[in-house]
Amino acid sequence: MANIFANHMILDLAEKATTLHIIDFGILYGFQWPPFISRLSRRTGGPPKLRITGIELPQRGFRPAEGVQETGRHLAKFCERFNVPFEYNAIAQKWDAIKIGDLKIRNGETIAVNTMFRFKNLLDETVVLNNPRDSVLNLIRKIRPHIFVQAIVNGSFSAPFFVTRFREALFHYSAMFDAFDTNLERDNQMRLMYEKEFFGREAINAIACEGTERIERPETYKQWQIRNMRAGFKQLPLDPALKKKLRCKLQRYHDDFVVDEDGHWMLQGWKGRILYASSCWVLT
Repeated sequence: MANIFANHMILDLAEKATTLHIIDFGILYGFQWPPFISRLSRRTGGPPKLRITGIELPQRGFRPAEGVQETGRHLAKFCERFNVPFEYNAIAQKWDAIKIGDLKIRNGETIAVNTMFRFKNLLDETVVLNNPRDSVLNLIRKIRPHIFVQAIVNGSFSAPFFVTRFREALFHYSAMFDAFDTNLERDNQMRLMYEKEFFGREAINAIACEGTERIERPETYKQWQIRNMRAGFKQLPLDPALKKKLRCKLQRYHDDFVVDEDGHWMLQGWKGRILYASSCWVLT
């Protein structure tokens, strides 16, 4: 749902663009972009030139940028298939160390900054004084994007106190596993993979690790709202038609899925517990 929301907002922005530059913090495998490229190729009057700056953390070993570069090669093949002019810039380094010049921004291009759930892995002020969360937001402000699309994991289990963290993680992952249990068979291979490789690893890290080793540090959407406003951003209102469309799409699966709105955040959840939130921002 978050990908659909983000792609919809960026496509609206790209309606009259000649060059669209997407700066994606946490691009990983780039799974968000093939459906976007397909829709962009059908734009009235033809597609704009698409530039994507894919940002990831460096891999271990002798080729720290290998993964993010491979993502660029896959996206280039997809763009060639749909006749979308394409250029890719791969960045593999700590996000708070990125300089504005690394992004290769050009005059006249329409800029969209995108991040899907990965800001939860940035350290906060409980670990380091000059925390990377605020540093990355300050970098985005310097970019001066036409839109900043943010999707976050809505959680309160980043506290330094173990009991509080354990309780909040228990509530969060119980809701996740309950949603899986209700909608998927227990021997579903995709479910088993997600439970083991994603949710299981995340829960262990959030509960068992301390200091810089704990990289699962989600905050609530209200906490992110304060951070973003403090960094000089203001929210854009949600599209009511899009919210209705997403609600109908989710409720085809089960009535206990939640799509709601609070303070211009699109909220997604299960049985009343909000698990994810998405919002769009511009400079004040």
